[in-house]
Amino acid sequence: MTKDKATPEAKPPRKMRKLIMIGSAVLALVGGGVGAGLYFGQSLFGAEASQPNLNPKLVLRSTEKEAATADGKAEPRVGTVTVPNDQLRPDPKKYQVAYFPLKDSFTTNLADGSGFLQVGISLSTYYDDQVAANIQRQTIPIRSAVLMVLAEQDPVFLSTSQGKQQLQRRLTAAINDILRSKEGFGGIDDVYFTSMVIQ
Repeated sequence: MTKDKATPEAKPPRKMRKLIMIGSAVLALVGGGVGAGLYFGQSLFGAEASQPNLNPKLVLRSTEKEAATADGKAEPRVGTVTVPNDQLRPDPKKYQVAYFPLKDSFTTNLADGSGFLQVGISLSTYYDDQVAANIQRQTIPIRSAVLMVLAEQDPVFLSTSQGKQQLQRRLTAAINDILRSKEGFGGIDDVYFTSMVIQ
């Protein structure tokens, strides 16, 4: 009988040890999972935060005139204001504008086939020289997009100032679309006509 009494008393401590071991194992698994999640989450988000923003930056307007180098060329435009994207219109009173004339004029037939259109254009931006470099790299797709927009024009509508303003907006959008798709950032504020012949 002494053996029977000893056996029931020994069972509760074994059950208790078993529960403690299972509980410890569960805590270890949960703790390991949380630790791994924090580690990998931090490395993923930390990598994003540490990457520099390579987009063009806005150039603050200065009160001084642009300095020229010894060879007479303007100093490089260095932007200091980072923006998340190029969808916001910069304040012209706060930021300095630069103009980039596109070489060679654009000549195309008009939509109704009654004549042709020849225009020279210049682009404006409030961003640094990276936008100019992007324009240079993407000259061919930009020229193609401009020619396609010009070829859709109605000469009657284009003879009005409202038609010319609408054409400016369409050209700005087309050029920004090319720059965004090829370079990841547009940055063109407006398109200006430097010459226009409709015949």
